Amino acid sequence: MKSTAPRVIPVFVVLPPRVLLLDVAGPIEVLRKANLEQGEVRFDVRFVGPARKLGSSIGLAVTGIAPLPVRLPDGAMLVVPGHADIPLGEPVTTAGQNDAYEAAIVDWLRRVVRPGIRLATICSGALLAGRAGLLDGIECTTHHGCIAELAHDAPAARVRENRLYVVDGERMTSAGITAGIDLMLHVVAGEVGPGCALAVARFLVVYLRRAGGDPQLSPWLEGRNHMHPSIHRAQDAVAGDPARDWTVPVLAREAATSPRNLSRLFNEHAGMSVTDFVNRMRVALASELLAGSRLDMEAVAERSGFGSARQLRRAWGRLHAAPPSRSRDTTVDH
Repeated sequence: MKSTAPRVIPVFVVLPPRVLLLDVAGPIEVLRKANLEQGEVRFDVRFVGPARKLGSSIGLAVTGIAPLPVRLPDGAMLVVPGHADIPLGEPVTTAGQNDAYEAAIVDWLRRVVRPGIRLATICSGALLAGRAGLLDGIECTTHHGCIAELAHDAPAARVRENRLYVVDGERMTSAGITAGIDLMLHVVAGEVGPGCALAVARFLVVYLRRAGGDPQLSPWLEGRNHMHPSIHRAQDAVAGDPARDWTVPVLAREAATSPRNLSRLFNEHAGMSVTDFVNRMRVALASELLAGSRLDMEAVAERSGFGSARQLRRAWGRLHAAPPSRSRDTTVDH
């Protein structure tokens, strides 16, 4: 059988002075593992910058950096990581060099980013994109410590707080550090598929989260695109035992907040009510039981926390066009 060559996506990682190594290593490790998991798409990663050698956040020098290219190929993705204000160890570059290198990157971004080039910023990398005017009119985010600076440097940008990452067309921005991993998992899911993204997330031992407006990747992960610890505690409790009698007061105790505040926080941060989230988890559990067992519908409903098969079908119908029996028909005997 004739083999098919993989579709190649050129990825250019722009290294600023005092680069945060985790902003580079985390997202690019996602792409490396994605290359190993499948043969359909290959992410061709190159590291470019304003100097051949730069210092990093942890004091380790980064060398062998290629020059900033005159032009980016069609379909390329540009990744701009953040930097540390006070790196570990002796500085590799002076303050004056840092300013000059950052200015060179901003000028280069203005010239090379065009329609068809995706831009992904990690952490304070959004500041460089903002100064280049690339976030004007764009919904975006950055590390919580840089939100005010981004709003000042890019007054035409629609800066959003408390977001892991934001995707607005060809502009993708993340809160930085580990949120850059979440953003790159989103890219892998879109380019290769959710199965590959889930495999990479398992390898990296991280949660896989999606932006609120994106297509559903997994019902177990929906509504997790936020950083509110109380809501995550409640969501973790439900995901761990969906069939339990999760009333709002019970979950409020798990979240260490009041029932009224929990309801408000769920709607604000998860984009759904407490009841909606619990039912989604129960429907997800029912789907797994249907796909992996011969239990009848009443037994599935009971084990997944519904009072009856009728309640299961009603909740299922709010989320799926096909009835629950179709889930079993298409999976059980394969």
